[in-house]
Order: sequence, then C-alpha cells, then structure tokens
Amino acid sequence: MTAASPWWTPHVHADRRPRLMARNAIAAALRCWFAERDFVEVTTSALQVSPGNEAHLAAFATEAIGPDASRRPLYLHTSPEFACKKLLAAGEERIFSLGAVWRNRERGPLHHPEFTMLEWYRVGETYERLMDDCAEFLAFAAEKAGARSFRFRGREADPFAEPERLSVAEAFTRHAGIDLLATVSVDGGTDRDALHDALRGAGLRAAPDDNWADLFSRVMVEKIEPALGQGRATILYGYPISEAALARPSARDPRVAERFELYCCGVELANAFGELTDPAEQRRRFIAEMDEKERIYGERYPLDEDFLAALAIMPQSSGSALGFDRLVMLATGATRIEDVIWAPVAEP
Repeated sequence: MTAASPWWTPHVHADRRPRLMARNAIAAALRCWFAERDFVEVTTSALQVSPGNEAHLAAFATEAIGPDASRRPLYLHTSPEFACKKLLAAGEERIFSLGAVWRNRERGPLHHPEFTMLEWYRVGETYERLMDDCAEFLAFAAEKAGARSFRFRGREADPFAEPERLSVAEAFTRHAGIDLLATVSVDGGTDRDALHDALRGAGLRAAPDDNWADLFSRVMVEKIEPALGQGRATILYGYPISEAALARPSARDPRVAERFELYCCGVELANAFGELTDPAEQRRRFIAEMDEKERIYGERYPLDEDFLAALAIMPQSSGSALGFDRLVMLATGATRIEDVIWAPVAEP
C-alpha cells in the first residue's frame, strides 16, 4: 500500500488550495460582519492556568520556567472562554475571538489537535440572539464558498433555510422514544435508574456501571446527533442542568439550562450559553466535573481562581463557540478537517 503524499507536496497543495482560499474568504467576511456590529476582536493568551474544567476535555500540558528556575504547570487553552469572560468583567460588551485552540486525544475526520474556534459574546442579550447569529453565519459561509448546499457523509442541508429549533427533551422523545425530563428533578438532580430503564425499553445498550451522564451521551450519539441538521440546520436547546456546566438555569424550567448546540448534516458546529455568573455555583459544578474526570481518566485540572473571581462582577451575557474549520468543511464539501487547515499537525 502506497503512503499518501504529504500535504506540502505541490500537487496535493494544488488540490487543497481552493478550499483554503474559501476558508480565508469566510474568515475575512466574518471579521467584517462583527466589525459592522461594533464587536471588538480580542486575542487571548493560549497559555492558561486551567485549560477548562469539563470532564471529557483533554488538554496539552506544558511548564513555565521562571528566571529563578522555578517551575509551574500551564496548559494550552481548549477555548478562549475564561479569558473572554474576564474581559467582559473588565467592561467589554461585544467581543469575538477567531484563533487557535488545542484539544488532546482528538484526531479524525472532524477532530484535529489544533483547530480554529470562533467565539463571541453579547452583554445584556439573550442566547436566542446567538441563534440568529448562527443562522446568519451558515448563509454567510455558503455564499463566500459559492455553495448552494452543505453536504457531509451522505447528509445534505440548506444553509439558507431558517434552522429548526428543537429542545433536547423533544429530540429524546422524537428520535429515541424516551421521556428525558422524567429523569431530571427540579433541583437538577438526575435519576440514573429511570434513564437506564428507558434506554433498555428503547432497545439501547446500557451497562450496569453507566451513570446518568453516560446514558445521556449514548442516546445523543447513537440516536439523536445523526438525525440532526438534515434538510436544514438544527438548533438543539434546553440541555439538562447537569449537561451545561457553564450555563445558567432556564427561567422557564429549572431542570434545564440556557444552552444550545448548532448541528448541520449531523455535525456539531457550535455550543452556546446564557452565561452562568454565580461563582459559588460555578465552583461547585467545576469540582463535580473534575471529580468525574478523575473517576474516568485518573486526572484533574486546577481551577482558575481569577476566573471565578471575575464571575462575581461579570454582567449578564450570552456567548457561543463555533468550530470554524467544520463550518468551512461543510461549505466547501471537504470530507476531512485537515482538508481545510493550511498546515495540519504532523502525524506519527
């Protein structure tokens, strides 16, 4: 079997270049879109005290050596979120970041160790406004890439159509026949046994040592995500509180949070929150997430105490993170994320 030519081989680069030029056009157009709406572009440090405190995020660790030879651990950020929220606490009201982030243990058609994230925040506005932003970005990317539709693995969606808005509870009922919120209490607690029985009733595998979050993820991966964003994009909103570590509770139903994800052609593109600003509650959630990380992976990340302090003065805001490379993939018809990255990370 002949090995594939490296990405820098002239004939390979010539094949990739049209998609890469479309990437640049989309990035330039997005920057103009934000500028026209009085957003400020910010650049945050890639090196952080904490890379994020979600159980399943894996970071790249490094070490800072001081002039006195002292050493302290640092991490490449998995998102600019903590730094952006500190800027909101400092007084910024509309900001965006378009830059590199790093996530370990991730490589495949939709994952790359280093990728580009678009993250933006609106002070004093609801997360529904971010849903409108996402719809505009889909159309924008298609227009700049000259695409009439988005395609991925046999799925197709119209990027100019108004996205479907579907609650997580509705998705569980529609695609798995499960009453999800019957397993969530008003204080955010979850009933593992009830969800376990519901999965068995729906014909899904459920291991004896699965916790509620494991079972939730299995339904999402096997039943729901593949069905989302077909024909048009889907905005999946109203995640259970336990699945939204950085989002505030919904005023309509305390069992769910102000969190949504954007899907197109079965691909997750964006993750957005009505931001939690209670530092005590945020600390409690982070500790719970790190306890879960230690249970599964045998490690935990430190808390960013500056971030928790900044939350105490951060105004009510909404923010979203969008996988820019994935958006370019769908707009250009690429089948692998590396096809739209100028210089991919070397493989072993």
